[in-house]
Amino acid sequence: MREDTDLTPESEQEDLRTIIRPPERAFLVGIGVRGSRPLLSVAESLEELNLLADTAGMNVVGQTYQNLNAVDPSTMVGSGKVDEIKASLLAVGAQVIIFDDELSPRHQRELEKRLGEAVKVLDRSALILDIFAQHARTREGTLQVELAQYEYRLPRLTRQWTHLARQSGGGSGRSGGGGVGLRGPGETQLEVDRREIRRKISKLKEDLEHVRSHRGRHRSQRDRANVPLIALVGYTNAGKSTLLRALTGADVYVANQLFATLDTTTRRIQLPSGRLALISDTVGFIQKLPTTLIAAFKATLEEIGEADVLLEVADVNHSSVSQHIETVEDTLAEIDVPPVPRILVWNKMDRYGADAPPPVEEASRYASVVPISAATGQGLDRLLEAIETALSASLYTLKLHFPYDRGDLVAMLHEQASVEDQQHTEDGIDITARMSAALYERLKDYRV
Repeated sequence: MREDTDLTPESEQEDLRTIIRPPERAFLVGIGVRGSRPLLSVAESLEELNLLADTAGMNVVGQTYQNLNAVDPSTMVGSGKVDEIKASLLAVGAQVIIFDDELSPRHQRELEKRLGEAVKVLDRSALILDIFAQHARTREGTLQVELAQYEYRLPRLTRQWTHLARQSGGGSGRSGGGGVGLRGPGETQLEVDRREIRRKISKLKEDLEHVRSHRGRHRSQRDRANVPLIALVGYTNAGKSTLLRALTGADVYVANQLFATLDTTTRRIQLPSGRLALISDTVGFIQKLPTTLIAAFKATLEEIGEADVLLEVADVNHSSVSQHIETVEDTLAEIDVPPVPRILVWNKMDRYGADAPPPVEEASRYASVVPISAATGQGLDRLLEAIETALSASLYTLKLHFPYDRGDLVAMLHEQASVEDQQHTEDGIDITARMSAALYERLKDYRV
């Protein structure tokens, strides 16, 4: 009789080999440019990069940094430092080198040439994209990550990325849909791969537009029901998912790692008055978040732009919490979030060494500041009260004028706002109504 291992299908044997394969050994490189003012110091940023590498399943075996007057246009860190790094890689047996700052296409090519084919050259952006690819669970999340990966790779196509035609069966990756075509006269494999990536980018954008339309229909249904939306935002690993679970009892994934959750999760919540609202957990932010990723996740981040109240969750115990808050604020500004009430939530107070949280810079930008512990439930009643107060304060009272051919907007206003007065005039309809910030943003061009 054959042994059990002989009965294991070939595909499952491959899965087993993948599971037991040792993690890649990674070497980290930090950059400090004199005169620049980064949010985190080089040491703090390298510590965060270490956590990112760990989240990606790598084993960090060494690190170094270089202070520069200016970034070297060829290798980022200069030829002498590259030689030093190459010797360190050989000494520790590293297979991957990860730079803490984004490499230009030229940097990528030069470093791969000098460090040799045995070493994979990545930067922080590529590492974050890899983590997102591992953690995406929904079709939307998978599409968004895949789009960001291809847009990142397109200008950087080198020997490490020109592999589309060599995938099994001539396929084209997870998104499917046809293999790479035959080369035209004089075309190189690089040109064929570029053309294929552009085709895939176009298809992914089309698919994501369908997702956005679907999300928009759900949003319209929510607006008609006059259900407010609260969005959780914050630096990665600040405890947003734990807070969502604590407030709603939702069975959401919680882990002590960066980007433990990626796909947006929305659940219903009851406020102290008995009023129902929706609360949505979004992807965590991080310094140096790749611009391609922000662009690809536009459909998800639109949920933040539609929120009536933002809960900015911060880990009160983190040594760089002020910089984390600033990163969140910068990202919110980048995605152009409307001026809705924001509540700063000091999370993890159960592990904080004082009764009161630290003072807040620019406290005037927050409707309130609430210390809590999502893990123990401390302060959650006060947070719910603060949300209710902020929702009441977030309503705008406006007088609007609509021409008679915009009856659709008048109907929408009656469905989604509280109309206090309506008058018909010679050239249109004057309406005074109380509305949410999101609706105000849509209709502000018609205000009197």
